[in-house]
Amino acid sequence: MAPVEKPKDFKGSMKKLVRYIGKYKIAVAVVMFCAAASTIFAVIGPKILGNATTALAEGLMKKIQGTGSIDLGFIGMVLVAVLALYGVSALFMFVQGWLMTGVTQKICYRMRKEISEKINRMPLKYFESRTYGEVLSRITNDVDTLGMGLNQSITQIITSLCTIIGTLVMMLMISTLMTLIALVILPVSAAIIGIIVKFSQKHFRSQQEELGTINGIVEESYGGHLIIKAYNKEDETIDAFEQSNKRLYASAWKSQFLSGMMMPLMMFVGNLGYAAVALSGGLLAIQGIITIGDIQAFIQYVKSFTQPIQQVSQVINQVQSMAAAAERVFEFLDEEEEEQLALNPVDVSAVRGDVEFEHVRFGYNEDKIIIKDFSAKVKAGQRIAIVGPTGAGKTTMVKLLMRFYDVNAGEIKIDGHNIKDFNRRELRDAFGMVLQDTWLFNGTIMENIRYGRLDATDEEVIAAAKAAHAHRFIRTLPDGYNMELNEDASNVSQGQKQLLTIARAILADNPILILDEATSSVDTGTEARIQRAMHNLMKGRTSFIIAHRLSTIKDADLILVMKDGDIIEQGTHSQLLGQNGFYAELNNSQFEN
Repeated sequence: MAPVEKPKDFKGSMKKLVRYIGKYKIAVAVVMFCAAASTIFAVIGPKILGNATTALAEGLMKKIQGTGSIDLGFIGMVLVAVLALYGVSALFMFVQGWLMTGVTQKICYRMRKEISEKINRMPLKYFESRTYGEVLSRITNDVDTLGMGLNQSITQIITSLCTIIGTLVMMLMISTLMTLIALVILPVSAAIIGIIVKFSQKHFRSQQEELGTINGIVEESYGGHLIIKAYNKEDETIDAFEQSNKRLYASAWKSQFLSGMMMPLMMFVGNLGYAAVALSGGLLAIQGIITIGDIQAFIQYVKSFTQPIQQVSQVINQVQSMAAAAERVFEFLDEEEEEQLALNPVDVSAVRGDVEFEHVRFGYNEDKIIIKDFSAKVKAGQRIAIVGPTGAGKTTMVKLLMRFYDVNAGEIKIDGHNIKDFNRRELRDAFGMVLQDTWLFNGTIMENIRYGRLDATDEEVIAAAKAAHAHRFIRTLPDGYNMELNEDASNVSQGQKQLLTIARAILADNPILILDEATSSVDTGTEARIQRAMHNLMKGRTSFIIAHRLSTIKDADLILVMKDGDIIEQGTHSQLLGQNGFYAELNNSQFEN
């Protein structure tokens, strides 16, 4: 199922980012104050230093003319004052950087927290239509890019704007004419920045999207490297990676090249303004309108005026990457969510286990219905087996029962209550599940089994392992229950993984059990032992057993035979064999020898 392409909302994402930053308005206000204070102290320096330059020039002239000498005491006082100003300015800059770093990390922490919580509220169909790498890229690459952009570029922009304003005031105090000449570079610089941003932003967005795609390819290739090697698909995998890598290279090259053009163009424009100011200042000094010290100060101010503009042009590419990352993060946070809470929720703790399917109709796409008209009644404590060919809809029924998907029509009831009357997450507390595809995490065996019930004692964990016939092999492992499973649990066999997940389900002790090919990965001897353990486990609990091996479901209270989304036969094992229908054919095909 391909994901629906959503229109990009650059302005909306930036507004949301501003609101994010606004939640730390006190810290941001202090940052802006420090930036302003640092700028004020920094821009006053050249003006005061100009007085020393003027005193030095006048002293030299007096000494040459023999009418006086250089006032070294005054010049020394000016230099000390300037040094103090620059020291205070540096202190404010330090405080500004320290606060902005804290704000940035808090924003990144909050975003990751919201993404993590969002994942738990999103429908399963979202993750089934995207690669793991694409989703992970939102949490890692995009949030990191956003954090770096906030920490570096935003601080630089605030400082640059304060510097431009402060410098402009000091320039006007020295000479209005020279200030007007210097200001000619502003509209030219703004036009250059606007043109480049317009053409480069789409490439920055494409760069972040391709980064997510390539992460997905890498994650899938690494996770399935044994299959890739077994089918000699290394060349095809490398080719797919190279194609994605080429697209990433093209978008990254274009975005970086276009944004990289800003700096040399801005320097060129700035140098033209610098030359014009130097020429006009010399003419005004000859006419006696301004002093030499004022020229020296003004030239410094022009440099200080153009430098922040150049710095802004340097960080524009980072701002664009940040904007593209913000789009992807907020796009993820705005995704459709599952409805979590019911209006008047039923208490799940009182669930007995009566389950009823009433004319259930469902399709992953509305134009392609998989379950057409499924009806069945299950009493509490019954063991219900669901069998049928691949694609008949067996696992789909389990997903509907646990509300990973909602039915298109009909109802599913537990103890007479529509499952939509339960809070979604509380409903799932009523189910214990063992799947064909095992899931274990990086941690000890004890921790992996305890995942079924986090408050379980060590003794209860060991008892569950014994019931699942896992205790015997666990004792033979290095460190036993404290053995650390690696990231993909490849340091135990597939059958052992299955036993651990079964032990986890036994420990959870839920009123309704779902066993989806739970013994498919174990040998026949172990399967027989697990069947005995399962028989005791399922007493008093409603159990749904999805199985292809019909030998595992002979003792089921009711067997539902599915084909093409409908129940075509139902009854006990002996009753279905007596009907000599589809179930009998399945049974004979497995035991014809």
